[in-house]
Amino acid sequence: MSTQDYPRPAPRPTSPLDKIHNGAWLDVQKFPPLQWAVPGLIAEGMGFVIGPPKLGKSWFVLGIGLAVASGGKALGKIPVQARPVLYAALEDGNRRMQSRARSLTGGEGIPERFEYFTSAVDPADVYQTIEAWLNTHEGGLVMLDTLGKVLHSAGPGQSAYERDYAVGAYLKAIADRHPGSALLVVHHSRKMGSSDFMDATSGTNGLNGAADYTIVLERSRGDNGALIKVTGRDVTENEYAANMAEGSWYLTGDDLAESASMAQTERATKSLGDDAATVYEYVAAHSEGVSPSQVATLMGWPNDKAGKYLKRLFEQGRITNPARGQYAPYSSVQSGKSVQTTTDTSPQLDALDTLDTPIQGKQDGRDQTDYLAQGRRLREQVLGETA
Repeated sequence: MSTQDYPRPAPRPTSPLDKIHNGAWLDVQKFPPLQWAVPGLIAEGMGFVIGPPKLGKSWFVLGIGLAVASGGKALGKIPVQARPVLYAALEDGNRRMQSRARSLTGGEGIPERFEYFTSAVDPADVYQTIEAWLNTHEGGLVMLDTLGKVLHSAGPGQSAYERDYAVGAYLKAIADRHPGSALLVVHHSRKMGSSDFMDATSGTNGLNGAADYTIVLERSRGDNGALIKVTGRDVTENEYAANMAEGSWYLTGDDLAESASMAQTERATKSLGDDAATVYEYVAAHSEGVSPSQVATLMGWPNDKAGKYLKRLFEQGRITNPARGQYAPYSSVQSGKSVQTTTDTSPQLDALDTLDTPIQGKQDGRDQTDYLAQGRRLREQVLGETA
């Protein structure tokens, strides 16, 4: 897509009121569709990839970059359109880059559209290299690994939040100056746990507040099973079941929708006993809904026992109760959207395991600090420019 397809910047207003538009103006505007480096996951703009050290974040972005550069399948399942890729691999060297790229491509050759660099003089050099590359590679995907290599200390009188927001806003401004392009920034997660995966980002909420979207990677040490969680302004909030083996990240399902359904099922049945898990999976497989008598027939139980299991799952926020005597899966499970569940406080039923119901979807208010002013301050600090 040519940058000519995007609306031209409006002339500088002569009055503060000139920048205000009305509904009639908005209604007749024609905007180009949102561009995706990886459909449903990585959109144009600036986003973060968050995860603990040594989890496989660098393998994740490298695999994404090689798939996009070759026009193959990201995460082994998502078809992507070929586009130029720049990987700022600031924690790697040429030998490691070659070894990992060859491992991920299976000996098929490293795509020519894939470009990278592994060293820079200082943060300003990194920013300027990315900007210069985007100037000559329209619609490109840039991956910065890691943010810590370009994150400067807070300036005099500047809080950590202000520093984080300014850095995030500066990176976003780079992406925004190149419509159709995506800038993916790798960053470490904090050690403290939280029920909201957005709190995983190391540092303050200033980073997430400036980003267009955030991808959080979760995987237990020694376990190939993983979760890819994403939320953002233009990206549907969701989590996807995945695996990571020998550096290669891939979706567990055939596509994002199936992987989301698998992640939901796994989360909903975690810590459940075998019987409760079987009942949940039976309900999840019947979008039209099931009755206690159907479950009783399946399990060989009396109707009242089946009803108790279904009621318990409903009270825990795992299934819905659309009509009297009818239980169904959340429709969002089929469509791939996330479900917000509630913490169960009802008494425990005999022979039915309790479980830790995860809570997600919290939408904290974002500080509306003028990031343009923060960006000017950042330029002074890292580029030596005057505001």
